[in-house]
Amino acid sequence: MNRFIVGVTGASGAIYATRVAMHLKRLGHAVTAIVTAPGREVMEYEGELRFFDYCEKVCDVQDYFAECASGSADYAGMAVVPCSMGTLGRIASGTSDNLLVRTADVCLKERRKLVIVPREMPYNLIHIENMERVTRAGAVVIPASPQFYNKPSSIEELVDTVVAKVLKHLGVEDGIVPAWTGDENRGVAK
Repeated sequence: MNRFIVGVTGASGAIYATRVAMHLKRLGHAVTAIVTAPGREVMEYEGELRFFDYCEKVCDVQDYFAECASGSADYAGMAVVPCSMGTLGRIASGTSDNLLVRTADVCLKERRKLVIVPREMPYNLIHIENMERVTRAGAVVIPASPQFYNKPSSIEELVDTVVAKVLKHLGVEDGIVPAWTGDENRGVAK
């Protein structure tokens, strides 16, 4: 069992956080949550408070004495999902103005896995430059851009196409979305 941190910000798309936490728990991993005040408001508005059911621990976003604020803590990685552009900018600049940003900074400095899932769009040049900065620092940016290859039949299946990428980049084998193997019938008239 590994321990992971899931950070949730005020961007829309709280279902992504819920599904990441749900699958991590289902696969036997422990989840520590850090949720910003706007993140909690969005979770309430979008009906995703069940997210907390999948978390072993919930840290106060202003508690700099939380275990995950230290590089000596034993966490396998962190996903910031969904990630607002404001939080992305703070991570990119290393401001550490709350526990979520500090924990992301710890992941970068300790060379731990950090996955950032921006949900806002379109991107302006500042957003793109911030994504470049965190990528150069060692994070993986996975925009919440679901794929349709496997013909998902529900919102949850569609969301899980992004969640599967997040888990893969956290180093977790999930099996929730079949790997694309090509389509032998592509281009064949029917």
